[in-house]
Amino acid sequence: MTEITPEVVAEHGLSPEEYERVLHALGRAPNLTELGIFSVMWSEHCSYKSSRIHLKKLPTTGPQVICGPGENAGVVDIGDGQAAIFKMESHNHPSYIEPYQGAATGVGGILRDVFTMGARPIANMNALRFGRPDHPKMRHLIAGVVHGIGGYGNCVGVPTVGGEVNFHAAYDGNILVNAMTVGIADTDKIFYSAASGVGNPIVYVGSKTGRDGIHGATMASADFSEDSEEKRPTVQVGDPFTEKLLIEACLELMSSDAIVAIQDMGAAGLTSSSVEMASKGGVGIELDMNTVPCREEGMTPYEMMLSESQERMLMVLKPGREAEAEAIFRKWELDFAVIGRVTETGRMVLRFNGDIVCDIPLGPLADEAPSYDRPWVPTPARAPLGQVPPKGSNADNLLALLGSPDLASRRWIWEQYDHMVGADTVQRPGGDAAVVRIHGSSKGLAISTDCTPRYVFADPAMGGAQAIAECWRNITAVGAKPLATTDCMNFGNPQRPEIMGQFVGAIEGMARACAALDFPIVSGNVSLYNETKNEDGSGSAILPTPAIGGIGLLADIDQMATLAFKNAGEHIILIGDTEGHLGQSLWLRHIAGREEGPPPPVDLATEKRNGDFVRELILGGQVTAVHDISDGGLLVAVTEMALAGGIGAEIAAMGHAEAFGEDQARYIVTTSRSDAVLASALTAGVSARRLGTTGGDSVAGVRLAALRTAHEAFFPALMRAEI
Repeated sequence: MTEITPEVVAEHGLSPEEYERVLHALGRAPNLTELGIFSVMWSEHCSYKSSRIHLKKLPTTGPQVICGPGENAGVVDIGDGQAAIFKMESHNHPSYIEPYQGAATGVGGILRDVFTMGARPIANMNALRFGRPDHPKMRHLIAGVVHGIGGYGNCVGVPTVGGEVNFHAAYDGNILVNAMTVGIADTDKIFYSAASGVGNPIVYVGSKTGRDGIHGATMASADFSEDSEEKRPTVQVGDPFTEKLLIEACLELMSSDAIVAIQDMGAAGLTSSSVEMASKGGVGIELDMNTVPCREEGMTPYEMMLSESQERMLMVLKPGREAEAEAIFRKWELDFAVIGRVTETGRMVLRFNGDIVCDIPLGPLADEAPSYDRPWVPTPARAPLGQVPPKGSNADNLLALLGSPDLASRRWIWEQYDHMVGADTVQRPGGDAAVVRIHGSSKGLAISTDCTPRYVFADPAMGGAQAIAECWRNITAVGAKPLATTDCMNFGNPQRPEIMGQFVGAIEGMARACAALDFPIVSGNVSLYNETKNEDGSGSAILPTPAIGGIGLLADIDQMATLAFKNAGEHIILIGDTEGHLGQSLWLRHIAGREEGPPPPVDLATEKRNGDFVRELILGGQVTAVHDISDGGLLVAVTEMALAGGIGAEIAAMGHAEAFGEDQARYIVTTSRSDAVLASALTAGVSARRLGTTGGDSVAGVRLAALRTAHEAFFPALMRAEI
C-alpha cells in the first residue's frame, strides 16, 4: 500500500491546505485511490476553483434558453419542437504534448458532450492558436493538430465547417486547441445527467478502460516545464470508428424510455462521470470495480477511476431494462456492463476483490470543492497610440497583410476536413459564419468562433466585449438571428494577480456584451495554467484568449448572405463609422512592427443597431453580398469579398488609417439599389456611405491574380518548410 506522504500529495496537485480539507472531509487519511479521486475532482479542469465566482457574472438565461451552464452542453430552442445543443472545450496541454491524439480526442470529447444529451451532432468547429510559424516545433504542431481534427471528424462522419487560427509568439510553448460541436435534438427528448432512483443500475458502455490518460485532468491544470515530453502517457488515444458506433447506439437507446441519466466519461473519466451524476441527483453511488471492462491486465481501482480512455459513457437505467440496453450495445459491437447501483447514502463507495477500497462523501468532491477568490490586479490602460505615419503604399501593405500568417487563406487547413459529409453544409469554410441546414427543413444554423487575443491582452474588458460582438456580427453577416454562445476561457496561471486580472476583466466585458446583444452564454470551459515555466521559475503565459463560439438561426436558408461579390457594376456601401483606429491592429503589428496602444473601442449600442439593420437588409433581399470588417480593416475586407467573387473593386483612394484601422461595428454590403439602402440607413440612424463599385480585376491598384497568389501562398510554403 502506498504511503500518503507530502510528496505524494504534491504529485497529485493538491496544496497542503487542500490536503487538510481532504482529512477533514474524511475524518481520516485517504488511501491512494481516494487521494487520486480528490486530486482530479479538485483540479482546475474539473472544479473551476479559481473561476467559479467570476463565471456567475455571465448572463446565461433568455426565452430561447432551455438549459444553461451546468450540464454537458447548452440547449436553446430553435422552434418546431427542436433544440440546438452545443458546447466548446479545450484540449490544449494534450495537443502540445501529442498533437495528433490531443486534437483528435478533443474532437471526440466534445462530440460526446453533445450526443450524451440526445442530440445528433451536425457540425464541428475549432479555434486554434499557434506560436511563431518559424518556431522549430510549430510545423510539427500545426500538422499534427490539423490531421488530428480531420482524422477524427472525417471518420466519425460529422462535418468540420469552420473555425479560426491565430499566430503569436506567446503560444510558442503552449498552443491552444478549442473544439466545438453543435447538434440537434427534439425538445421532448433531451437527456440530463442527474442520477435518481435508489437501486437503479449503473451501466458502463463503449470502449474498454486502459491506462491512457491517467492524470490527464491534473496535467491540464498545471504549467508546462521542461519535462512536458514525459507527460505523453497522460494523453488519451481516440478511435473515431468506435465513437460513431457509440453515437448510433446511444441515440437508438435514447429513442426508448430506458435511460434515467447519462454522462460521458471525459476529463477524470469514471471518477467525474460518476461523481457528477450522483451529486447532481443528490444520491449516492456504489461501484464494483471488478466489473469494469478493462483492456489491460492487472488494472487497479486507482487506474480505472482516473483513466481517461476515450469513447466511454456512464448511464443510470430504469430497473429491468438492462437486457434491452445490452442488446443494443452488443449489436453495435460495444462493451456493456452493469458496474454498480444508485444508493441513498450520498457517498461514493468502491468495492474491489470483495474489499471497500474507497468511501468518500460526495459533497466535498463536487459542490463543496474548493473555490478561491484569487488576488487580482486590473490590467493597466494602454497609452493612446497617437499619430502613426504611413509606411509604404496601401497596395504594398495590402499584399503584405494578405500574405501574413494572421490573414492568409486557411484553405490548406480546411481542405483536409470533410465539411460536406451529411450533405447539409450550405456555407462552407471561408465566410463570416458557417451555415448548416437543419436536416429535412429549410432552416439553417449559423456557427462562428471568434476572439482577438491581442485586444484582450491590451484591455481585457474591451477585448472580452469585442469577442462576443464579433461572433454576433459574423452570425448577423449571413442573415441569421444570433441565439446564444459557448465560451472557452484560455488563460495563464491564476495564482499570478495580473493573469487573474485578465480573467476578471474579460468576464466583465463579455457580460456587458452578452446582455446588450441578447446573446447569453449557455455552456463553456475554463482552461488555466496555459503557460511555460522559464529556467528562472517565472512563467511565460499565452495571450488571454476567451474564445467564443456562437450559433444563430436562419428561418430560410435561401435568404442566406455570403461575402463574395456577385456582379460587376454594383455599389459597395460601408455600414458603420470609420475613425481609423490603428491600436493593436494587424497593420501596426505586421507593417509598422509594433504591438502598442489600446484596442478599438466597442460601442455595444452601435453594434446592435448596425447589425440589426444589416440583417434586415439581408432578409429583405436588398443586398447581394455582406462581410463584416474585422482583422486588417476595411481594405482587407473589400479584398476578401473581391477574391471570393473573382470580381475587382473600384474604390476611392484612402489613407492608411482609414484603409487598415480596425474600428468595430462595421460591415461592407453590395447592392444595385444604393439610394434605397442609404435612405433606410438614414431612417434607422445608421452610418452608411458609398465606397465605390464592383468591377475590374484589381483592388487598390493591385491585380486580383497577385492578391490571390499572396493570399494563398503562406500555408503551403510553411508546411513545405519554405518559411
